Amino acid sequence: MLKIKKLLSADDLSKEDLMEIIELGKEIVKSPSDFSNSCNGKLLGTLFFEPSTRTRLSFESAMSRLGGKVIGFSDANSSSSQKGESLRDTVKTVSQYVDIIAMRHPMEGAAKLASETADCPIINAGDGGHQHPTQTLTDILTIMETKNTLEGHKIGICGDLKYGRTVHSLLKVMSMFDNNEYVLISPDELKLPDNVKKFVFEDNNLEYEERTNLDDSLEDLDILYMTRIQKERFFSMNQYIRLKDSYVLTKDKLKKAKDDMIILHPLPRVNEISTDVDKDPRAVYFKQAKYGMYVRMALILKLLEANNA
Repeated sequence: MLKIKKLLSADDLSKEDLMEIIELGKEIVKSPSDFSNSCNGKLLGTLFFEPSTRTRLSFESAMSRLGGKVIGFSDANSSSSQKGESLRDTVKTVSQYVDIIAMRHPMEGAAKLASETADCPIINAGDGGHQHPTQTLTDILTIMETKNTLEGHKIGICGDLKYGRTVHSLLKVMSMFDNNEYVLISPDELKLPDNVKKFVFEDNNLEYEERTNLDDSLEDLDILYMTRIQKERFFSMNQYIRLKDSYVLTKDKLKKAKDDMIILHPLPRVNEISTDVDKDPRAVYFKQAKYGMYVRMALILKLLEANNA
């Protein structure tokens, strides 16, 4: 049983908790129908104060496939926050109606604030540029399903490493596993922040390389994790325009890569992966989206179990 009763950050996950969720996720992948009545009579509240397609629908699909139901909103304009209601009061009220809440909010730390008042478990579905732990679970399950292990990989992470919350969370979790090598590929302006480097690499005595060229980094990677340059995180539109096309992965560039390399992307894609890559067997980012639904099914089940113990 999980030691945690809510999931706000990748930092909340011990290796044991992480693997418990992933192992259940693997069982669900093998036979989703075995779990189709697991949440009969349960309600998930989806509080999305920030636009989302994949994450919100993934949570809703997950709960529906478990036999539960979903209530909530996908736009802050349709909530009482438009009337001036505080986040605390919104969450406190909704937690009276539901068994578990998945929340996305543009403010960093919003999930922690919500968890302090909620009367049910909270899942952070993204808070600003801070954390997105269920995307990390998605990434980990995808790696397990396609590579069969979380150890011994050379992992290239490319794009926006400064604002990319999925990158920060993934690195923190992967640092729990042995014998992985890391290649960080980004423009100088979007390099991984020093505090993340310290937490992930320096505190764990892990080696890493920083590069600015994607083409020269492909040859010996086992995993390539592409990210978009996030327009919504920039204060300067001129800087965004200058950097947005820094890296574009194409079918031609993949000729340099290993036959068994996998390409991950948290989505949405803009133009950092050409559509001519989609049919390449190494491109698993749409499968990754499906694994996200399965791992959220596992997380919902595990958190409800932990809170009912």
